[in-house]
Amino acid sequence: MTDEESLETPFDPVVSKEESFGAETPVTGKTKMQAAWSADSDDSNSTAQVASMSQGQIFQQIYQPWEGTLNPRWMRNWAILRHHVLGIFRKGHRPWNIPTKLFIFFVIIASMTDVALALLFGMIGEASLYDIWGVNRDNMYGHVMGFFPRNILYYPIVAALLVGGMISEDRAHGTSAMYFSRPINRFDYASMKFLSVALILFFIIDGTLALYYFADILVMGKGWAWIIDTFPMFIATFLCGIILSFTYTAIGLSLSSISRGRFFPAIGLVAILMGTRAMASIIDALFDKSVLYVISPYDAVAHVCQALIGTEMTYDHPWVWSLISVIVINGLAIYLLANRVSSLEVTRE
Repeated sequence: MTDEESLETPFDPVVSKEESFGAETPVTGKTKMQAAWSADSDDSNSTAQVASMSQGQIFQQIYQPWEGTLNPRWMRNWAILRHHVLGIFRKGHRPWNIPTKLFIFFVIIASMTDVALALLFGMIGEASLYDIWGVNRDNMYGHVMGFFPRNILYYPIVAALLVGGMISEDRAHGTSAMYFSRPINRFDYASMKFLSVALILFFIIDGTLALYYFADILVMGKGWAWIIDTFPMFIATFLCGIILSFTYTAIGLSLSSISRGRFFPAIGLVAILMGTRAMASIIDALFDKSVLYVISPYDAVAHVCQALIGTEMTYDHPWVWSLISVIVINGLAIYLLANRVSSLEVTRE
């Protein structure tokens, strides 16, 4: 060994004037950094050479947790909820695009056509036409569960537009970091996203249903006997609207949680609703077996609602099978949603 191995790292901190960061004082200083490496690979005892480097600075940053007063949990959840819901009506919240807003407005107007027709024929005295559009057991069922145009054009597309980027964009762009850097747990995050979509669907479906029912009472001057007879049907139909909103939201958000874009959840929701119904209807037409309708979310909900409202059944299998199907479909969708939300990172994936 020709030269004596040496490695020197002098450290002479030069501390500037005291600066406060939270409750700690950062350590700043300067040091002369040197490096050593082998000069000859053939020697059994390698020598070391020392190379000096320019002076640098060492900084120490200490994270201090927030020690102030936090808003209550309900207020944080309300902030998430209004961010999504109020974005439909006003600026400063979630920036829903113009086509989504226009389609929702169109659906609300289109859902009130039976209201206008019932009032029109009732006021002009057309009893036969009023019986077609007026409030009765079959019409209230059709107002919520009517396949055409409501559940083939209106409600699935509205749900698809709402759930498209609800969670998938948070996963793709790392927006979840903004949520989870606050004192917001994953249950609150998922539940407020779910409630946001379900509330918009609820206002469209059950809001227009309530307008349909109460407008007929006020304008047509219905008496208490008529109200007592029809109010249980209204409550049953109202419950059907809640089940429909819950089911579409659960399926849509579960698809959004496994995606990173807006296209797949939207198309996937419409494909599941329409594809399963088309498959079940083909099997029913060929083999006269309606049991396959239990795989269709729309038909399973429709069958349960027929039993709740008391209207004529259009399915041959027991409605309890459809009730079990609704529970299983929603359970699987919520499980998938919870599992994917639990894997959301606080950084961009």
